[in-house]
Amino acid sequence: MRLTFLGTGTSKGVPEIGCTCPTCLSKDPRDKRLRVSALVETDEARILIDCGPDFRTQMLGIPFDRLDGVLLTHEHYDHTGGIDDLRPFALFGDINVYADELTHQHLRERLPYFFREVLYPGVPRLLFHTAKPLHPFAIKDAMVTPLQVMHGKLPILGYRIGRLGFITDMTHAPEETYAQLNGIDTLVIGALRQRPHATHQTIDEAIEVARRVGAREVYLIHMNHEAGLHAVTDAMLPEQVHLAYDGLVIEIA
Repeated sequence: MRLTFLGTGTSKGVPEIGCTCPTCLSKDPRDKRLRVSALVETDEARILIDCGPDFRTQMLGIPFDRLDGVLLTHEHYDHTGGIDDLRPFALFGDINVYADELTHQHLRERLPYFFREVLYPGVPRLLFHTAKPLHPFAIKDAMVTPLQVMHGKLPILGYRIGRLGFITDMTHAPEETYAQLNGIDTLVIGALRQRPHATHQTIDEAIEVARRVGAREVYLIHMNHEAGLHAVTDAMLPEQVHLAYDGLVIEIA
């Protein structure tokens, strides 16, 4: 299995508009963070996780091919704002989108033209499927298990795909979620910054979750500019923990 990090930043991205901090002014390309999204590829399946407002830009550098499924973690704009830019992928047929019912509800309100019986020309047919925690489903050869995590007081979804766990925007999770993640090979997890936040984990809190589930390798995502310069922060992390960056490609056993 291969995972490509399309975006590793938080809702404002990095650099933030108008900010002159060292991270936002950095010339290191690893400090340029678009909104969170990832592409997972198995022998048979090609799966997008989250489709934020930077999706078009992110996909311009990726070979154009079908998407067998789109997994949405929650309804917030930085994770769903690029849905309309799925249009080119309709060339390959209908697009299956998996999300919880609250996310579907918000998409119906924001993008009603996707839900009409008769679509006007150019609108791809999105097939919406409700994803429920601990109810696995298959996308070709990939077995996907939705996991409930809490984004402050908002229940959202993380996903386990084979030996990969993908969680963003989490503060805490129920015990059954930790049980599903035990012994995974690779954990991708949100880590906003060093100091506490009401609806996101800190870097240290994300590392503690990784230790709890025993992940062999850990990649931190959904970082804002306060996470610091990649070259500095990454060097301070435990050996098996890494700051992910846009464009990074990893292989998962």
